Amino acid sequence: MAVQSLRDGVWLRWLSAAGLLALWQAAAGLASAPQLLPGPAAVAAALARLVAGGQLPLDLAVTLLRVAASFALALAAGAGIGIAMGRSRRIDAFFDLWLVLGLNIPALVIIYLCYLWGGLTEAAAILAVALNKVPNTATVLREGARAVDRELLQVAEVLHLPALRRLRQVYLPQLYPYLMAATRSGLSLIWKIVLVAEFVGRSNGVGFRLNLYFQFFDITNILAYSASFIAVVLAAEAWAIRPLERRLTRWRG
Repeated sequence: MAVQSLRDGVWLRWLSAAGLLALWQAAAGLASAPQLLPGPAAVAAALARLVAGGQLPLDLAVTLLRVAASFALALAAGAGIGIAMGRSRRIDAFFDLWLVLGLNIPALVIIYLCYLWGGLTEAAAILAVALNKVPNTATVLREGARAVDRELLQVAEVLHLPALRRLRQVYLPQLYPYLMAATRSGLSLIWKIVLVAEFVGRSNGVGFRLNLYFQFFDITNILAYSASFIAVVLAAEAWAIRPLERRLTRWRG
C-alpha cells in the first residue's frame, strides 16, 4: 500500500509538471510577441547555451554557497532562540517583541542596513539574508518546544536515562517535524532573499545576472536562469529534504 501510494504521488507530480508546461506553451502562443513570453522550447535552448558557456553554472554555484551559509546560520540561531523561548516563559516574554519586529521588518530594509553598515561585502550579504530568516525559524521552533510532551520527559527521568539519551531519543524526535517545517519554509524564503541581496549589492550570482537581463529586457534568459534555480530547488526537495524528513519522523508511523 505504501509503495503504491508513493508511485501514485510520483505520477501525479509528473502529471502536474506536464500540465504546467502545457499551460505555459498555451500562454506563450497567445502572447502578442514571442519576446514577451517565450515558450518552453526557447527557454530550454537558452538554458542549454548558458550552461555550455559556463556562466550559468558559475553564477548558480556562487548563489547556492550563499544560500547554504545563510541557511546554516539562520537555522542554528533561530532554533536556539526558539527552543529557549518555548522552554522558558521569561525568555519568551523578553524576546517576544524582538520576534514580532523581526517578522515584520521588510527584507529589503535589513539588506540595505547591512550593506550600509558592513559595506558591499560577502559577510554583509550573508548576514542580511540570515537575519531575515531567524525570526521565522525561532517562531516555528518555539511552538515545537511548547508542544513537547512533558510526561514523556518525566518518564525518561524516572527511568534514569542519561541526559544525552533523553535529548536524542525523547526530546529531539518531538522537535523534528517542526525542524523540518522550518527547514522547508526557510529554504523557500532564503532562495528569494539571496536573489534580492545579489540584485542590490553583489557583482555575481543569479540575482546579479537577472538584474543585467532585466535592464536589457531579456525575458528568455531571465526565464532560463529561473528554470535552473527552480530545478535545483526541486532536486533538493526530492533528494534531500523529503528523504531526511521521512527518516527523522519514521517513529510517528
